Amino acid sequence: MREIIAHRGPDDAGSYCSPDGRMGLASRRLSIIDLSPAGHMPMSSDDGSLWIVYNGEVYNFAEHRPMLEARGHTFRSRSDTEVILRLYQEFGPDCVHYLRGMFAIAIWDARQRELFLARDRLGVKPLYYTFAGGQFLFGSEIKSLLLHPAVKRKVDDEAFYHFLTFLTTPPPRTLFKDIFKLPAGHRATIGEDGQLRVEEYWDVFDNARVEPGLSEDEHAARLVAKLRESVKLRMVSDVPFGVLLSGGIDSSTNTALMAELMDRPVQTFSIGYHDHESYNEFQYARRVAEHFRTDHHETLIGARDFIEFLPKLIYHQDEPIADPVCVPVYFVSKLARDNGTIVLQVGEGSDELFGGYAHWMAALKLRRGAWQAYGALPAPIRRAALAAAAPMRDNLRYEYLRRGTAGEELFWGGAIAFGEERKRRLLSDAASRRTAGLTSHDVIRPYRARFDERSPITDYLHWMSYLDLRFRLPELLLMRVDKMTMATSVEARLPFLDHEFVGLAMSIPQKVKLDGGHPKHLLKRAVRGVIPDEIIDRPKQGFRVPVEEWLSESLGAFTRDKLRDFCARTDYFRWDPIERMLARRDDLAWYLLNFALWHERWIEEKELQEMGN
Repeated sequence: MREIIAHRGPDDAGSYCSPDGRMGLASRRLSIIDLSPAGHMPMSSDDGSLWIVYNGEVYNFAEHRPMLEARGHTFRSRSDTEVILRLYQEFGPDCVHYLRGMFAIAIWDARQRELFLARDRLGVKPLYYTFAGGQFLFGSEIKSLLLHPAVKRKVDDEAFYHFLTFLTTPPPRTLFKDIFKLPAGHRATIGEDGQLRVEEYWDVFDNARVEPGLSEDEHAARLVAKLRESVKLRMVSDVPFGVLLSGGIDSSTNTALMAELMDRPVQTFSIGYHDHESYNEFQYARRVAEHFRTDHHETLIGARDFIEFLPKLIYHQDEPIADPVCVPVYFVSKLARDNGTIVLQVGEGSDELFGGYAHWMAALKLRRGAWQAYGALPAPIRRAALAAAAPMRDNLRYEYLRRGTAGEELFWGGAIAFGEERKRRLLSDAASRRTAGLTSHDVIRPYRARFDERSPITDYLHWMSYLDLRFRLPELLLMRVDKMTMATSVEARLPFLDHEFVGLAMSIPQKVKLDGGHPKHLLKRAVRGVIPDEIIDRPKQGFRVPVEEWLSESLGAFTRDKLRDFCARTDYFRWDPIERMLARRDDLAWYLLNFALWHERWIEEKELQEMGN
């Protein structure tokens, strides 16, 4: 179970079993802070009553040492791991409030006979668990749990149904029945009674302090100052570090702020595609690299690389993260590792905080106009309008019409695949029976209730940001970053998701962030003068993959064969709607292929050795 995740920690390995055989801990270590043997895990307290294993980085660990030393603690290492352990000795589960970073933590308290678990506030690091054979098992990746002989492999039908809409599974479920993930910003304890007690310790608005009297310039200045602090914290490392550079605002800002603090060139890394120049952003990345005099590296991939990587993709994802960007993230991370860079700063989180998506702007415009007018119509008229729109049921506009007719929330997240009606026509009779009565709006309702209860700002942009920060970001975007970078033994750090920066951003109202509907208006103003104007004013392209084009090439034939065979031997999908999707090169077919390959690898256990390699 430990060695199967050696890619997450190739530098060291350790394990501990309690004298009574009731508790076992194991760890693989990617050495970033204190490369000496003193940082070895599992690590114990001086008296051996506490043991810790931990994945991630706590960037402010050094500032806590004087306080802990004043309280009588002596340190054997320079590692952040030991600081976490000492903080737990002082504050117990509340130690998480002192940690500024990304982490999945497990601490065994022999005196209390209790195991403590915690996942970082934004969910940068994963933590999975299950009960099996009278035991409680947990780990950084599901594949570790699956090696235990008591763990059974079965699809969670409810999670599968929601996966088709959200491209990921809503926490705490995973696609594996009875295997769960600790939600972001949550901690848990389990004692001798076998009861797992999970509680939220942080929410997005906990660090939001609204300052209504500030000007736009003052908001901008505060943002860039806090971001500069966040980048500096994420440069704490005893190994080489760099930036994943697309040439967009976010990665360019990371590069600029890092360059301010260094007396040597920043290492930057970019990726593009053979034969699909319109998807490449090399010209912008090169402009930034030239401007800041970085040591710049590039790589190219094509459809054949994409297809040949699929077995590794499914292996490292654990459960399908149906986002093709996983593939370029892997290859650009491998480029960094091959060039000796172990830590990468990446730009995730900025779009969610500052309204960086064009479809968000479209949703905001829709809600201000037609959505409210349609919702005010009598229910019979809305139902008649929906019936008249039946010929366009495969279109996302129909899904919006259906939501409006049903009185549901407009915005369900920044990445929506299949709507409710389309899912039902896609599912086989057997799958429809297994998921009867489900609606993915049930996933959205509790998030909306928490937002209404907690948000100090009620504008719709803040609802959109809140939902994605609590669901799509940790369970989709951040998992694609974590799983793909760690597959290459590279650690990714995310300055825009420092929880203090998130709190600051979430304290600023929509009218200031967007200024009349301009995406990322306030962030652009904040970084003007930090990065070149041509990068700020360029059209947003996004980190995209030419899946639609590749579906017309070799990927299309591969996808057709895999999905047709999958439909013939399983009872999840109907073949006819999939065949129509493939005929029109609908890139939603990629999401179905992802599920089919996952099922083949992890549920049917086919080609285990080839995939494992």
